Amino acid sequence: MTSDSGPTVVFDLGEVLVPSAGLERALAAELGVDEPALHDAYWAHRQRHDLGDPPEQYWSAVFTALGLALDRDRMARAETLDVTRWAALPPASAVMIGDLARMRVRLAVLSNAPRGLAAAIRAAPWSSPFDRLLFSADVGVAKPSADIFRRADHEFRTSPEQVLFFDDRAENVRAARAHGWDAHVWRGAADAMTTLRSRGIPSRS
Repeated sequence: MTSDSGPTVVFDLGEVLVPSAGLERALAAELGVDEPALHDAYWAHRQRHDLGDPPEQYWSAVFTALGLALDRDRMARAETLDVTRWAALPPASAVMIGDLARMRVRLAVLSNAPRGLAAAIRAAPWSSPFDRLLFSADVGVAKPSADIFRRADHEFRTSPEQVLFFDDRAENVRAARAHGWDAHVWRGAADAMTTLRSRGIPSRS
């Protein structure tokens, strides 16, 4: 079954709708470690977290890599800070989403993200204009796997030619294009709106 409402515009979350500016600095300060060390530990274990590993498992791995005691309260604070920062939509994205929603453009999110963040996004008022939200932890598959794009079409009720997609990672854009999506590397909200207009979105009819 495919969408009968025209094109669907799909956005990644991290570094697209929500930039990471200041997150690693804030986490490093919370944990009392150097930011470069935090960066390495944070990303070394992120893939399994995005695929559905629970937060306690992820933060245990991060804390161990940092040489920190496995303090449940500190891990819970780190998880809260992480989710809160990634779920906070900046003004530029809010304006873009609001404009597209007012123009009745069908919107969706496809993101590599863990369960806690997925729940926070679904609960956030700013996500209400999105017709569909799909996260890697929902299905145990992450970009750039071809399978997640097939799953996304099923979830979004689209055929590939109906989707225009923005992601910050070139490998994800290549995989989406191979699937048949009209995919673009994210270069900011203004550039995205220019791309959409060049594709006739919103419809001029």
